[in-house]
Amino acid sequence: MLSMLRGKKGKKGFTLIELMIVVAIIGILAAIAIPNFLRFQAKSKQSEAKTNLGGIFTAEVSYFGEHNFFGNFAQIAWAPTGTTRYSYTSGDYTGPVAALGGLTSVADNAGFLPAYAFTAPVNRTDNVFLVAAAGQIDNDPTIDEWTMNEVRSLVNLVDDVVN
Repeated sequence: MLSMLRGKKGKKGFTLIELMIVVAIIGILAAIAIPNFLRFQAKSKQSEAKTNLGGIFTAEVSYFGEHNFFGNFAQIAWAPTGTTRYSYTSGDYTGPVAALGGLTSVADNAGFLPAYAFTAPVNRTDNVFLVAAAGQIDNDPTIDEWTMNEVRSLVNLVDDVVN
């Protein structure tokens, strides 16, 4: 028996069972980590909409200060730059807006998500506006939708991260 133990000491390496256990542990960790990573990645893509809607709000407030009405994207000189994941629309509204169909101005989104056909008004005489962003941030058919109004109320109408 002592000779068998001495013989095993000279052998180096792992047994097949030990390797299978390591592969199983790595598989379990990957199954837990990958969905979380995809969710965090989608949430980070939402920051584009939040940042751009905030920039549009600032431009609208500045324009209102000079002209006493809110302008469309051409009037406030705003257009998305770079590669965008979201389509941006703007408009005036009367009351709560449950869908993006009531908006009246669309940004040049470089052909991305031209889902809404709007015509921009020449001037707005009211003191309200609504800007919206809609975009595909993951691989499901749900579109992520955000709105912001004249009091900087940011609303996530459809959260594509949880759907």
